[in-house]
Amino acid sequence: MTDYRAKTNRYLLTASIIILCQTCLVLPISAKEFSMPDLHKMKMDQPNISHVLFHPRPVPKNPVPNQAQNIDLDVAQDVTIGCRLFTSDRNAPVILFFHGNGETVPDYDSIGPMYTSQGINFLITDYRGYGWSTGQPSASTLLGDARTIYREVTSWLKDNDYTGSLFIMGRSMGSACAIDLAAEHDAEISGLIIESGFAETLPLALTLGIDLAAMGITEDDSFNNSSKISSVTKPTFILHGQRDSLIPLWQAEKLHAACSARTKELQVVPGADHNTLIAVGGILYFQAIGNFINKVTGKNTWRERRKRFSQQKNH
Repeated sequence: MTDYRAKTNRYLLTASIIILCQTCLVLPISAKEFSMPDLHKMKMDQPNISHVLFHPRPVPKNPVPNQAQNIDLDVAQDVTIGCRLFTSDRNAPVILFFHGNGETVPDYDSIGPMYTSQGINFLITDYRGYGWSTGQPSASTLLGDARTIYREVTSWLKDNDYTGSLFIMGRSMGSACAIDLAAEHDAEISGLIIESGFAETLPLALTLGIDLAAMGITEDDSFNNSSKISSVTKPTFILHGQRDSLIPLWQAEKLHAACSARTKELQVVPGADHNTLIAVGGILYFQAIGNFINKVTGKNTWRERRKRFSQQKNH
């Protein structure tokens, strides 16, 4: 992750052109039927594919930041995944976040407080072989572990009196986890947030140097994000960099078009590439996510702000 602080003030001066918002409110439609794949038979579980898709970076546990705590989850025999929860308030909304393929939980130690400043609890999880997590990553364990993490996290939050709405968020490779969970738990979650995500796996793999089609692998054999998101009906928020050359903007546009949510929004960040949305957007990045969550949960809406203003004026 790139440090965004140095650029924040400069971009705040031109806030009106930082984020180009394309909001789409569509009429209710029925979610498409989608059968969740058998993760034990994913054709992408091949060493030459995993070597390109995953860049595990083992790091020891570092000192836990303020307002944060570690949550280590057992996802399989002898496999533990490290997570870190940044708490704003136990009654606040919770984001369960899946990061990109070259990142780790500690990389977000300066990012977590930006979410809590927006009144959001931020729970970030690693993958096998990343951070202090054990095991080796693969396509099937990526999604299988995400499903286990979801079950364990929702149980942990309940047991520890966290009562806020749950949002699933994924960045880059993490979008595969987020979309998979949103499709499987559409009735339970409050919303889906995708940053720099992809709709189709084969073009992304080709950019990375792997011709999956030549290996006999189809979109149905891969993460299949475009088909899965068609089963998502909960409010969906997609952020993407205008200059993203790794996962071009058309991928985000296809996700937006395929999503079956009644309320869905695509925000394009001018001047940002795959890894610089926070650096370019600064505080506006977090405010945009906070505004989306507030709209979904009905908190801090313009009606509430007008009511508070009227009450303050009368007093």
